[in-house]
Amino acid sequence: MKSLFNYLLLIFIPLLLLQSCQDQDDALAIPTDLDIPKFIWRGMNQMYLWQAEVPDLANKRFSSNAEYDFFLRSYATPEELFQNLLFKPPIPDDESAEVVDQYSWIVSDYLTLEQQLGGTSKNNGVDFGLSTFNNSDQIIGYVRYIIPNSDAAAKDIQRGEIFYAVNGISLTLSNYRSLLFSSNENYTLNFANLTYDSNNNPVITPNGKSLALTKTILAENPIFIKKVIPSGAHKIGYLMYNGFFPSYDSKLSEAFGYFKSEGITDLLVDLRYNSGGSVLSAARLASMITGQFRGQVFSELAYNKKKSYLNRKYNFTSTINGTSINSLNLNRVYVLTTKNTASASELIINGLDPYINVVQIGDATYGKNVASVTLYDSPNMTKANANPSHRYAMQLIVAQSVNSVGFGDYLDGLVPDYKLTERIRTLGVLGDPSEPLLSTAIGKITGTARFIPAEKPSDNFKYINDSKTLRGQNQMYME
Repeated sequence: MKSLFNYLLLIFIPLLLLQSCQDQDDALAIPTDLDIPKFIWRGMNQMYLWQAEVPDLANKRFSSNAEYDFFLRSYATPEELFQNLLFKPPIPDDESAEVVDQYSWIVSDYLTLEQQLGGTSKNNGVDFGLSTFNNSDQIIGYVRYIIPNSDAAAKDIQRGEIFYAVNGISLTLSNYRSLLFSSNENYTLNFANLTYDSNNNPVITPNGKSLALTKTILAENPIFIKKVIPSGAHKIGYLMYNGFFPSYDSKLSEAFGYFKSEGITDLLVDLRYNSGGSVLSAARLASMITGQFRGQVFSELAYNKKKSYLNRKYNFTSTINGTSINSLNLNRVYVLTTKNTASASELIINGLDPYINVVQIGDATYGKNVASVTLYDSPNMTKANANPSHRYAMQLIVAQSVNSVGFGDYLDGLVPDYKLTERIRTLGVLGDPSEPLLSTAIGKITGTARFIPAEKPSDNFKYINDSKTLRGQNQMYME
């Protein structure tokens, strides 16, 4: 079993670089020199899941207020203090290496954070993955889909296209974050063709195409595709769902109402690009898939020992804010996954597993079984009565998730029943029954596919990151 962080480096969330969609001109009072550091230490001492494993967060760490103040002043910035208080587990086979909690982060403007968690961001509309190739530090991006009503939606860019540079500068491991997620609202993507040599190694050749893109304030509807696919005696409801954003839960229920009205026989939920979101939204989606388990436990979240009284259960429900939801009462659901399927998406699979047959098709999931909450600088760390002199907030890991039978050990990801890795060379058209993952799932549902197609060669591509993770949407968070 891998360690919690699997040798990953800390992902620096670019939320700090984004401007808030809300009015930033409101004058803030001037904080005292220790307001923000004290908020950081207090919040992490009280709420952090790994508080007991961080010596500097120990309850008796300081013998006096003067020692406490001296410690806080020893860090040049709030971000530096936060970074140094994160959990750093040892790596058994390499004691010289250091990894840190990659799932918690701090922001200087919680207005932007709130929007990001709700699916609103400064975005040009290109959802992409990033990979190195041929064991080099060069990176290519590949378009996974285009968000409707975005700047990219009105331009000549399609799923499956390859880009290798931004503003003429080739993407590498050292520069891709600054090139793709700087504060600059405009940049130009430079595209390339992908071919293969006689040894099946990928060859990236610039094709002369360039496309100028502009980031705008964009709210992404996570219900990307909703359709019924007839196949023999089966009517398959297909839902591509790309984020657990509570403001869209009612629209999600409407989608299930559509499936009910169409009399579907099977449901296929495509979570391959869904990196997570709200635990509450996940419980609601699970309730729409089923319906026969109202009031039973969907997921349990356990806090650290100091806050164990906050441990909570999320139950299957039949309503959203008092309005009845549409449920299908299914005993089986099919789910498409990739390594980008994370957090709340994994919660759907793990939470449903004790109750119904969850047939997972695709790749192993990401492997994140911990949940976060937004902490503000207020007496009870909620937004009410937050310190008016600053907008710092922490998105802090505070709980571990298990399902109703106590299982939550999937740090290596949830393993599919039928493995099929999505390849850059064969992405296909999303929603088209001939697209490789969708075609395989249809075959499994109808019984016409006796085996999974043979895995393609690795293509010498190594996944590095993706646009959702870089925007901080790789989350399982509680309101």
